[in-house]
Amino acid sequence: MKVAIYSTRGYERTYLEKSNNGQLDLLFLEEALSSDTVSLAEGCEAVSIFTNDDGSAPILEKLSKLGVKYIAIRAAGYDQTDISKANELGIRVGNVPEYSPYSIAEHTIAMIQALNRKIVLADKKVKAYNFSLNDLIGYDLNGKTVGIVGLGKIGGIVARILNAFGCRLLGYDIEPNQEFIEKYGVSYVGLDELCEQSDIISLHAPLNEHTKYMIDKNRIARMKKGVMIINTGRGGLINTQDAIDGLKSGQIGYLGLDVYEKEKGLFFYDHSDSIPQDDVFARLLSFKNVLITGHQAFLTSNALENIADMTIYHLSSWSKGQKSKHELTDF
Repeated sequence: MKVAIYSTRGYERTYLEKSNNGQLDLLFLEEALSSDTVSLAEGCEAVSIFTNDDGSAPILEKLSKLGVKYIAIRAAGYDQTDISKANELGIRVGNVPEYSPYSIAEHTIAMIQALNRKIVLADKKVKAYNFSLNDLIGYDLNGKTVGIVGLGKIGGIVARILNAFGCRLLGYDIEPNQEFIEKYGVSYVGLDELCEQSDIISLHAPLNEHTKYMIDKNRIARMKKGVMIINTGRGGLINTQDAIDGLKSGQIGYLGLDVYEKEKGLFFYDHSDSIPQDDVFARLLSFKNVLITGHQAFLTSNALENIADMTIYHLSSWSKGQKSKHELTDF
């Protein structure tokens, strides 16, 4: 089976080649899947895509006409792909539902502490031989109330770590997890109540029609003055302009983002020699109390190995005419 691997980065190619071990004919493409690049999959039975590739209905129709029968998503999230349309076209789709929840959970904690303890500013001051402690005051996490939105595998690990810090934990999810209640002392509440009571809010929900802009100006207004918001989930969970207004007013005291609602075409590429085109993102970068990483929370060797293994597992199973686990359907 020949497979077009879209949005390939050098750091993951090694892992994919090792997992493949010569089983499949892999065509590595740096380009993202789009209407302009879909033709690159000509002659391939399968494609593999990542977070910011375009798996919308029009693209899927073009892939189907090219003879593509399988799509392996190298991520847990699949909001980039129209699963209903894929099912209609007879294209089988698989994802990587669990590659390393620890990687994202631990990155979340790193962002919380980096913002809280002013690590970036402290590093800049010391490198400038300025050892004044002015502007570096943080706070103890012990005793703080942290609201976790989305208590799946990642949110659950965040809860476990913060429980060890001595935090009071509030959770918001479709269905309460009794284990988290008993082990980590999580109290499940409504989203508005979580926003009102939390000193820190960490987002781990999937992006869908129900969660898009779940953090907007109305919910920000309900939050504690100076709240910290961390988003390592999906960029569209936060209305960015509303967050900027909250930062300007001081309602939001700290903002940590590993994702951004308009990151497609921006993240995963080197734009250091380009003129910035996104004024909203440029405004975000101007705040000293904002910390942004370019969708790297997942980026550990453990996660890359697991992603590669599951991706090749899907493709190998399909090449043998077998059903793969973790196939996605809308029924």
